[in-house]
Order: sequence, then structure tokens, then C-alpha cells
Amino acid sequence: MDNSQTVDTVATLLRASPLPALEARILLGHVLGWRRTELITRADHPLDLDQVAAFRDLETRRVAGEPVAQLIGSREFFGLDFEVTRDVLIPRPETELLVETAVQALEEHNARSRVLDLGTGTGAIAVSIAWSRPDARIWAVDRSEEALSVARRNAVRLLEPKRPGGDPQFAQSDWYTALDASLVFEVIVSNPPYIASGDPHLSQGDLRFEPRGALTDEADGLSAIRAIVAGAPSRLVPNGVLWMEHGYDQAQAVRAILAAQGFADVRSECDLAGIERISGGRWPG
Repeated sequence: MDNSQTVDTVATLLRASPLPALEARILLGHVLGWRRTELITRADHPLDLDQVAAFRDLETRRVAGEPVAQLIGSREFFGLDFEVTRDVLIPRPETELLVETAVQALEEHNARSRVLDLGTGTGAIAVSIAWSRPDARIWAVDRSEEALSVARRNAVRLLEPKRPGGDPQFAQSDWYTALDASLVFEVIVSNPPYIASGDPHLSQGDLRFEPRGALTDEADGLSAIRAIVAGAPSRLVPNGVLWMEHGYDQAQAVRAILAAQGFADVRSECDLAGIERISGGRWPG
């Protein structure tokens, strides 16, 4: 009588997975603690039952729609590996444009310029700017204390402990309200909730698993942007800049809001897909 059992290997497990190949490799690499190249070079490596069970659990959850970033607890952004939980928006590649534009704006100001990130979430924007410009002084706020806990952990893990600009300052705040009244900035950035309340995308894909308050203003998608623009003049130094991410079809409306508030040099910038992804302007003071 043959009592032998079929032993799963890396190759057989990946081959049998209903997931897209890249997603299956990410999840299995996470379970095993292996780099993706190891999944190739050790394809015939036999896996024990606990490893197979852990992969199957993640596989089932992914098939049900749970985002890969939440399953493995991280997402790469701007070349850095950010912790991700269900309390924060998952960083997306198109938001890197906001970081690049902010860093470029800082080149026009003196060392130790002040940067404010409104609605920081994972801290991806604030920490990426701090990492790119070690001399910049960074403030980041969010309404969610749970999100701020994630952002603080990301800052501690990813930034040098003795950077010239000091540690980023995190605060629980509804936009500007909790900040000292005398505090002003050279650069303000934000990726606010800009999806309109009735948008069907809110009930599709990864968005179903992300915090709703980070996605929608429960209104027309522009109310948070209006509040940020309205509060910016008293928070910007003369010739300081404000840049915000927005929806694919909102650039014209956001430019109009900025211009009506008195911002100069108002313009939008396109992401790699050619979509007007961010808009901003200079406060003349």
C-alpha cells in the first residue's frame, strides 16, 4: 500500500493558483520571507503544511477582493517600503507626482524649509519628502489617530534618526485646526478625499477595503479641496506653494478654486498616464 503524499513545491503551488502570477508570487514570497528571485531559483523547494496553509489563506482572501497591500502589510512608494493597514489609504504610484513636485518646489526655497502634509494617512507623502530632502522640516496631520500611528511607525523605520530637518511632527487635526496659529510653510501638499459620494468606484475593487473617509468627502468630491485652499493663505509664506492631488476629471474645477482664492501661477501636472493628476499654485502674499 502506498502511503506517500504529494508534497507541494513553490512551482506547483504557484501553477495551481487562480491568482494572476505576479500576485501569487508576492503572496508566497511574503509567506516564505523570500525575495522574488528565490521563488525562481528554488522553484522545486518542498513546502511544509503550515506554509501551504498560510498561502492558501492569503490566496482565498485575495480572491475575495482584499488588497494585496493589506494582505502583506506593506506597499512600495517612492522606492520606500511603507507599512499599510486597513486604517490607511494604500499609497498609489500616481501620487509620487505630488512628492516630486513638492521636492522640486523646495529647491526654490532656503534650507530647512517647512512642509505641511494634510491628511497624511500612511505618511507616504510626508516621509518621502523628508527622505528626499533631509534638511526640510516636516509637519503632517490626519483626523485619524490610527492612521497617525501608522505614519509615525513608517517615519521611524524609514528615516535617518538624526536628519538635519529633525523628526517629522505628527498631529491629529481636521486640516489646519490643531496647528499653532503662528506656524507657516513654504510648501503645503495634500492627497485629500476627492471621490464624490455617489461614485460607483467606492464599491469596487480595493476601495471597498480602504477607509471611506480617506476616499470621499461624502459630497461632490471638492469640499475638502475647497477647505484646504481656503485655509492655505494664512499658512503659506509669501511665494509659498500649495499642491493637491485630485480626480481625473477635476483639474479644471480645482484650478478655478485656486484662482478664485487669489493664487498665482495656477497649473496642473499630468501623471505618467497623461492624466491631470495634481493642481497647485503660488501664494503671492
